[in-house]
Amino acid sequence: MKNIIIADATLCKKNSHFTFKEKIEIARQLENLNVDVIELPEISNAKADILLVKTISSFIKNSVISVAAGIGADSINNALLALASAKKPCVRIELPCSPVGMEYTCRKKPEKMLEYIKSCITTVKDAGVKVEFCALDATRAEEDFLKAAIQVATESGATIISVCDTAANMLPDDFAAFASKIKSYTTAEVAVVCNNNNGLAVAQASLAVKAGVSMVKTSVDGDTVDLEIFAKMVKNCGFDYGFATKIKSTELSRIIKQIRWINNKAESTITTSGITTETENLHLDKNDNKMAVIAAANKLGYDLSEDDETKVYEEFLRVAEKKNVGYRELEAIIASVALQVPAAYKLISYVINNGNIITSSAQITLEKEGKSESGVSIGDGPIDAAFRAIDQIVGHHYELDDFQIQSVTEGKEAMGSALVRLRAGGRLY
Repeated sequence: MKNIIIADATLCKKNSHFTFKEKIEIARQLENLNVDVIELPEISNAKADILLVKTISSFIKNSVISVAAGIGADSINNALLALASAKKPCVRIELPCSPVGMEYTCRKKPEKMLEYIKSCITTVKDAGVKVEFCALDATRAEEDFLKAAIQVATESGATIISVCDTAANMLPDDFAAFASKIKSYTTAEVAVVCNNNNGLAVAQASLAVKAGVSMVKTSVDGDTVDLEIFAKMVKNCGFDYGFATKIKSTELSRIIKQIRWINNKAESTITTSGITTETENLHLDKNDNKMAVIAAANKLGYDLSEDDETKVYEEFLRVAEKKNVGYRELEAIIASVALQVPAAYKLISYVINNGNIITSSAQITLEKEGKSESGVSIGDGPIDAAFRAIDQIVGHHYELDDFQIQSVTEGKEAMGSALVRLRAGGRLY
C-alpha cells in the first residue's frame, strides 16, 4: 500500500487574518491529525514570522515544518534561521516557471532563472536542510524550460519537486498525464498543487495520485485541494487502488471543524451546515444533564470524544451557573475547551482590591501537582498586581507586554477570551 504524503497549506492562505495564537493552534491541530507536512508562507515580517516558526517548532515533533523562500532577497536566510530548532525542517524554493512569471516576478530570462534555481537550492542543501523546489504556474511553462528547471533542481539537491496548476486550465485526466510526464524528468518525489477555481482540484489530485504522484498539497477551506474531502476520498477508495494516507480518519471531522471555527471566529455561523431554526432556538440551563448538552453539541455538528464530552460538560456547568447557554455560547465552550493546552497550574482562589483611593493588591492561590501555593502583591493597577502575585508563585518575572479581553459572544454577560503577551529575556510569548 503506497502512502500519499499530505502537505497542508492552510496557514499559507493569502489575506488571512489569523492571530499569532490561532496560527499556533492550527499547526497543533494539523499535527494531531497526522498531516505529514505543515506549510508556512515566506517570511515577510522577520521579527514576528521567525518567532512564529520557532514557537511552532517547539511543539511540532512528527510533522515536517516547511517554510517558503526564493523570491525575497533575504528569504532563504530568514527561513533557515526560523527553522533552526525544528525537528524536521524543510525550505520550499517557490519560483515561477512560465515566461510571464519569470519576467515580471523575478525579472530573469530562462538562462538566469536556471542559475538562480541552482543557487537557491544549493544554499539550503549546504545548510543541511531538506529542500523542495516548487514550480509555480508549471502548466503554463514552456516544456523544455520546465524539464531543464526540474533537472537542475534535482541535481542541486531538491528531494521534492512540486508542480502547480496555478491557472486551473487543465482537466483532471490531462493534469494526471502532465504529472506523469514530470515524474519522468526527476528521481525526486513529485507533488501536485491544484487550483480549485473550477471545482476540480480533488479530481485532479486523485488522478495524479493514481498516475504515481507521491504528495498532494491541501488546505482547509482554501483555493486548493480540500483536506477533508481528499482524506475521505482516500479512505473510501484508496484500498482498491493501492494507496493510503496517515490521516486519522476518526479525528478528521472534529479537527476540521475546530480549524474552521478558528478560521471563522466564534461569532461566525457553522460553516458546514449553517444555522437552522432548531440550533438558533437552542437554550440550555444549569438543570440540563450531560446527555442533553452533548446532544445539543451533536446538533451543532460536533462529534466529541468521551474526554471532550466531559470537559465540555464541566465548562458548561460553570457558565450555566451565571447565564442560560445558547448555540453561540455552547459553540464557544466547545472551541475554548478544545483549544486549551494542558494546564500546569489550577486556579484555586483570588482576591483583588482596587479603587481610586487605595493601592491595587492581589492575593492568588494556585495548585500544581496537588500542592497549593499563594502569592500576595501590590501593583500599578489590578492586572499588574495579579501578575506580580503569579510571579511570586512560579518563581520567575515576566514583563507584561499586552493584555486584551476579546468578546466571544454578545450581550451584557458576554463570554470572552484573554490574550496575554509576556516578554522574558527579550523574547515575546
